[in-house]
Amino acid sequence: MAKVKITQTGSPIRRDPSQRATLIGLGLNKMHKTVELDDTPEVRGMIRKVHHMLSVEE
Repeated sequence: MAKVKITQTGSPIRRDPSQRATLIGLGLNKMHKTVELDDTPEVRGMIRKVHHMLSVEE
């Protein structure tokens, strides 16, 4: 299965609580942390929700 590499580049401070929860769901909780996840529709939806705080590499 294809992988997608996600790095948190923005802070969740003063953001909607659901956006903070989405970052935690992706495995991100600190600035500049990187995770590699399977490229599924569920993960893509979560990335779309908080795309302004992420850097995504295919």
